[in-house]
Parts: sequence; structure tokens; C-alpha cells
Amino acid sequence: MTSDATSAVPVLAFFEPRIPQNTGNAIRLSAATGAHLHLVEPLGFVMDEPRLRRAGLDYHDLATVTVHPDFEAMLAAMPSARVFAFATRAAVTYTDVAYEPGDVLLFGPEPTGLPGEVLAHPRITEQVRIPMLPGRRSLNITSSASIAIYEAWRQLGFVNGV
Repeated sequence: MTSDATSAVPVLAFFEPRIPQNTGNAIRLSAATGAHLHLVEPLGFVMDEPRLRRAGLDYHDLATVTVHPDFEAMLAAMPSARVFAFATRAAVTYTDVAYEPGDVLLFGPEPTGLPGEVLAHPRITEQVRIPMLPGRRSLNITSSASIAIYEAWRQLGFVNGV
């Protein structure tokens, strides 16, 4: 993947993901969109787990994935990036954001979502949500990430997309 492709879209970040299949699907999403995928430890699985490999089998070499030991390390790797934390109770919807290349789209683990200390972190630019019908369980993490990254990429003109 060229650096042009990876710089043309925001990046995805999964905070302490727990389900290997969802992370495998996120690797596929990363490969399909050019979005760099950042994973914040601890992970709920080992990166060579068979279910993770199976979900992202044909895409590992096409995706850019970085694992960080903690949230602060991830933020330090992207010191000037805006960080949009996806949360079910946020007032701003994801379509109300004007995305820029390099923005971080941050998602929390299932089933808890992002913890309060992350949502309150001074580096969080905005908390945003994906609208849903009331009384429903949240979408899975990779479904949410897919909705968000495609909206961001759409706003940026699907640069390098075919």
C-alpha cells in the first residue's frame, strides 16, 4: 500500500478490542479503505489466533496495523491528530463531522464501549455517535467502524478508491 493511500483517509483505532473475529474484519476494512488500523492493548486475544487470521486471512499483507501498549502510546504516535471517540450517548452524529486525513476514529470494546477516562481525555476532539433506533444494542465494533470510515472517505472524495 502506498503512503498516499494511507494518508488520504482517517485512521481507525480500536481501544482494547476483545473479539478476534471483529479485529480480523477490521484488518479487511483497513485493507479495503487504506485506513491504518491502530490497536490499543491489552487485546482480548493474541494476534496469531486462528479466528483472527481466518477473518483477515487474505488481507494481512494489504493492511497497515500497529499495536500500541496503551492509549497514551497511541496518542503519542499521532501527536497532532484529531481524535473522534464513538460513544452511544454522544450528542454529535458522525455525519456532522468534517473529517480530515489523519483524523483518528476511536472505538471501544464490546460490550462496554470506551471507558469514562478515555472519553474525558483532553486529546478527545469530540464524542460522536451513530444513530440507532431506541432500545437496541449497539452495533458491533467493526460494523460501526465501517460506517464511520466510509463516511469519512466519502467526504474526502474516495481518494485512491476505484
